[in-house]
Amino acid sequence: MSEAGGSASATRRLLRRLRDIMAGSGTAQERLEQIVRVVASEMVAEVCSVYVLRAGEVLELFATEGLRPEAVHRTRLRVGEGLVGVIAATARPLALADAQSHPNFAYRPETGEEVYHSLMGAPVLRGNRVLGVLVVQNRTLRHYSEDEVEVLQTIAMIVAELAASGNLVNPLEMAQSQGGGMLPARIVGVRLNAGLAVGPAVLHEPRVIIRQVVAEDADTELARLRRAVVAMREAIDELVEASREFGDGEHHDVIETYRMFAADRGWVTRIADAIRSGLTAEAAVQKVADDTRARMTQVSDPYLRERLFDLEDLANRLQQHLSGRPMSAAWAELPPEFILVARAMGPAELLDYARRRITGLVLEEGSPTAHVAIVARAFDIPVVGRVDDATRRIEAGDIVIVDGDHANVLIRPSADIQQSVVAAVEARSRRRAYYETLRSTPAVSRDGIAIKLMLNAGLLLDLAQLATTGAEGVGLFRTEFPLMVRDTFPDVEDLTEYYRRVFDQADQRPVLFRTLDIGGDKVLPYLPHAAEDNPAMGWRAIRIGLDRPAMLRQQLRALIRAARGRTLHVKFPMIAEVAELERARVLVGTNDLLQFLFACDRGNPRLADRYDPLSGPMLALLREIVASSRAAGTSLSMCGDMAGNPLEAMVLIALGFRTLSIAATAIGPVKTMIRTLDAGAVAGYLAEIGTRPDHSLRPKLEAYARDHEIAL
Repeated sequence: MSEAGGSASATRRLLRRLRDIMAGSGTAQERLEQIVRVVASEMVAEVCSVYVLRAGEVLELFATEGLRPEAVHRTRLRVGEGLVGVIAATARPLALADAQSHPNFAYRPETGEEVYHSLMGAPVLRGNRVLGVLVVQNRTLRHYSEDEVEVLQTIAMIVAELAASGNLVNPLEMAQSQGGGMLPARIVGVRLNAGLAVGPAVLHEPRVIIRQVVAEDADTELARLRRAVVAMREAIDELVEASREFGDGEHHDVIETYRMFAADRGWVTRIADAIRSGLTAEAAVQKVADDTRARMTQVSDPYLRERLFDLEDLANRLQQHLSGRPMSAAWAELPPEFILVARAMGPAELLDYARRRITGLVLEEGSPTAHVAIVARAFDIPVVGRVDDATRRIEAGDIVIVDGDHANVLIRPSADIQQSVVAAVEARSRRRAYYETLRSTPAVSRDGIAIKLMLNAGLLLDLAQLATTGAEGVGLFRTEFPLMVRDTFPDVEDLTEYYRRVFDQADQRPVLFRTLDIGGDKVLPYLPHAAEDNPAMGWRAIRIGLDRPAMLRQQLRALIRAARGRTLHVKFPMIAEVAELERARVLVGTNDLLQFLFACDRGNPRLADRYDPLSGPMLALLREIVASSRAAGTSLSMCGDMAGNPLEAMVLIALGFRTLSIAATAIGPVKTMIRTLDAGAVAGYLAEIGTRPDHSLRPKLEAYARDHEIAL
């Protein structure tokens, strides 16, 4: 604050005055007008204004001290427009000594603000939602301090109570403006875990209503905080122990990491400092959570941004222990089966629901490396992430379909679609039961060709599928996945122990370890990486390994130590020239092979379906690879997505592939296809149609499979 109000005592005096206003009589509008007058006076500012977010992403001037009174309820800015709009769009404070020189400055003549040069503003936040903006302005070129910014953020929390009360803006206004009504809707997201589920929606909304922002006594609030932290840590210890009953694997490691977050003293210290500034314990937790979110959302690193959800989970749990009341639906009476819908979740929050019959999960945030996604995979829960506005568009009780296979979420589907999906889920269950009967049955075609079906894995929890699927081993173990959920590169001892567990769980079955395939869309948070125009064809995979020989040598040393006399298979990703083959055996991966053949980024949704692996050029290339491998006496396997689809697998076998490494869920369908296949006859048909100029041979191959009763 300024010289007139920069001390801690001045801040406490200001907060007490605001507390009295909030507790006093008068309408919400009248109290808001009192707040701007007090803030302008105490912060020695010529102007204090509050803008409230209304329907249509519009910020309306609701109260001001210093601007022209006639501008109230008349001046409006869209989110992102002007400095006020920028604060709302970024949900971050802004302090400018010369605001008018900023490129986003927008002048509104009706306000008379042209005489004010400096500006400081803070978003009015409630949870993760922006409700408005609080602004102070001065005529002079005033350089606002960090302490003044923090004070304004604290005041904004008080304003948030008014904005969220429903007494300033009719809450129905927003609901009506968001449209959609009760009509069916389909939203496309990102697949975090495959599967199909249908059920009523349960909204996970872990939030506490802060009824008092300003503390009566700081020592009392600090004591409450200490008790709540102890209780929270004890509860997390119990959660860690409970997670052991679900077996070993990354989901347990994730919860252990979560426990380390809870033990972080720096986080608790920041909350205590906020209490000493005059806030209640609940308000202090919320303030630190809001500050952390504002910083973390500006971070481009996806790993670090995912850790934000773990920190928010902790804040929610601490609020729960402070209030003494459960804050999420996990403790409420729930339907027998349900779809959980959330903005974001931490791993521990999902475990709260694990004993209930959660059948699917929809997230507005999330990525495949998120801790919650790892836990979901352990429980075989279909998950679709990055579903825009899911918590706004889905109402509690709405019927929701989660199609993890195709990253689709269907809201309020028609009765016939619901029946179709229920039938598909039941049929899926029957097929899985049938596939389990084939677990010990060899994968041999009708004309006597034996195919080795291997498992693709990337986490310890995937290895449990070896026994349930009857896979003959692991044809691809992606060693980068476990490292993407850590914050440092492990030493040789840690890597050795991890790989030893892989060998032990494989139980004498062969495991082919792929060295780190990082770069492109897979980033290690602790490895510096620069933006590339075409990362898929840039510095990645073996190129990083050869440029960082210490990292590659460390990984290989750990693999050798972990093997301890057992056969060790290692393969190197993205080999491009003979010199890179001196230490590796070549095994083809169709994901990258397809995108390089067609110069097509497989991560680009506009190009995802443009080129088909069942095209003439692709099949010609694969046929040549098979012939070259046979001539050189080199074994060959296929580990890309192509091998996991029954139709594509049929073609690969007909071309001469005899080892396929695929996802656990694909082993049953592919084995079923093999047992109905005459590979020699398909090879003959491919010879007939393989040179056709068709964009794709898929329709002809599907028709052939139907005509010859090949199970797809």
